Amino acid sequence: MKTDKIASTFRAFRNRNYSLFFCGQSISQIGTWMQRTGVSWVIYTMTHSAFMLGLTVFASQFPSFLFSLLGGIASDRYNRYKVLLITQAASMVQAVLLAVLTLTNHYSVWGILALSVILGVINAFDVPARQPLIHEMVTDKTDLPNALALNSSMVNLARLVGPALSGIILVKFGAGACFLINGLSFVAVIISLLLMKLPAHIPSTVKKKIGSDLAGGFVYLKNTPSISIILLLLALISLLVLPYNTLLPVFAKVIFKGDAATFGYINSFIGLGAVGGSVFLASLKPDTDLKIVLLANTIIFGLFLILFSHITNFSLAMLFAAVTGFGMMSQTTVCLTIIQVNSDKEMRGRVMSYVAMAYFGMLPLGSLLTGAISQKIGAPDTICYQGVIALIIAALFTKFLRQDKLDKKNMEQLIETEDAVIENN
Repeated sequence: MKTDKIASTFRAFRNRNYSLFFCGQSISQIGTWMQRTGVSWVIYTMTHSAFMLGLTVFASQFPSFLFSLLGGIASDRYNRYKVLLITQAASMVQAVLLAVLTLTNHYSVWGILALSVILGVINAFDVPARQPLIHEMVTDKTDLPNALALNSSMVNLARLVGPALSGIILVKFGAGACFLINGLSFVAVIISLLLMKLPAHIPSTVKKKIGSDLAGGFVYLKNTPSISIILLLLALISLLVLPYNTLLPVFAKVIFKGDAATFGYINSFIGLGAVGGSVFLASLKPDTDLKIVLLANTIIFGLFLILFSHITNFSLAMLFAAVTGFGMMSQTTVCLTIIQVNSDKEMRGRVMSYVAMAYFGMLPLGSLLTGAISQKIGAPDTICYQGVIALIIAALFTKFLRQDKLDKKNMEQLIETEDAVIENN
């Protein structure tokens, strides 16, 4: 029985292409988190400014917001596999350039920000191609929600390992080594892509103007509330709550009186909770009501952000950080799963581009806002208010998220009533 449950949790690995993708991305994501941690630490060490931390996130992610719609169109028009190969190679070049500048001591705040902007543009085309490509890697479509959950577990396992390694390497070898390791990690994902055997790409015979494609994506979302409302929830969380991690270097250095390793440990404990959330989602039964799971995890996210915000005991704070990571990851992953599962195949790239806009557009704006507010009221109070906002958002969306459950309950009651009438007659 236990063996069957484990097999069910990892059932997406029955698909060879997905297994290859998972292995390659696992290595690459560890490098990505090492670079993210390194960039944040270097910027904060050079400026001692929470606002500059927010600006760094803005520089790396706002370009994704600006160009994500074009990325979605490219994903729907062209071979997503080839688009992904190009974006992964470009990301590798960006990481190597960042490493060279740092190792040769020619780096500056504005140089790092400029390379962050370049990475943001690359991601605008990478995300809309990478997420829908998972559909093509999975031959049995009932494995798709499991594949998406395992994909999140891979990202969050990297979030657990990457920052911890980064913290150690930052102390011993410096940021340049983190950036170089990230550059080399892209070799793994490129090899995994080259080993895949995907169905031949069939280009669309209908050629539309870019404006028509953009309008078509917007109309589709407008007419599909089951997707657009989840997208709105994701946008609000990304703008007002998720940027809490912008302030983690402040907690590491000021609240806990630590160094780069402390910063890495905080990120790793959040990643540990996120991995737990991923395994939880992967273990869910296929008929689980994901909207109820989304509501519960949004509440958990908000509550434990509040608890984390004013704890000065490092061990207890790490416990709260781990549960925060659980709620955060589950909340975000369920949003992505609901959106992808309910999207039509021909619209999937454009839908994911709107997801990228909701995430990469709102998160950098939120990071700027978070950095500016924390300069006025301090990091602990800022994160506390973000937790409160998460609870308010959960309350606002409760009716929609519980609607399917209520409809199902009403239908069951109606059937029971009809059966009773038939029996009486």
